[in-house]
Amino acid sequence: MHRWRIVLASASPRRRQLLEGLDLPLRTVPLDVDESSPPGLAPEAVAEHLAVRKAMAYRPALDPDEVLVAADTTVLLDDPSGTGPGLLLNKPMDERDARRMLGLLSGRTHRVVTGVCLRSTLHTVQFSDEAQVTFRTLDEAEIAYYVARHRPLDKAGAYGVQDWIGYTAVTRIVGSFYTVMGLPMHRLYQALRDLPPPRP
Repeated sequence: MHRWRIVLASASPRRRQLLEGLDLPLRTVPLDVDESSPPGLAPEAVAEHLAVRKAMAYRPALDPDEVLVAADTTVLLDDPSGTGPGLLLNKPMDERDARRMLGLLSGRTHRVVTGVCLRSTLHTVQFSDEAQVTFRTLDEAEIAYYVARHRPLDKAGAYGVQDWIGYTAVTRIVGSFYTVMGLPMHRLYQALRDLPPPRP
């Protein structure tokens, strides 16, 4: 694989931590991007759509050996009847909204979709990866404690699988843990391997 230099289009410490594990040069460029999704877009497609939007919002020129990495994560709670589109949970507006989201996730299985977009000077690659996460039933005191102590207001679905709620409430994950955390590292690494190297 070409030794790319990674430009992470995110202020997320979790994504930075994951990318550091690839042992590639890394810098971050936080972006302020509108995270609303267009009407009619399938819930499963929102994360990838927003990842592409973030990648395209980065205006400075990339060096030939740089790859911009942008990502977005959404939480989807399927309609129990199977007849509706389900509920899309992005970042909560405030602590009350965070408690509401965790109450909805309590005792149920939900889907986590992380979309990724890679940009080099010559190529753009986009994809998404999905995992299923099951929570045990949480009581109101546990939800209140988690929200007050860990303030998950910057996380889709109002939780981080790598912190207290993941330790105590997640009973099962089908798929990649890192997809739930915010970057499907197995897919990202393969995409970097497949990306044509810069022209000499």
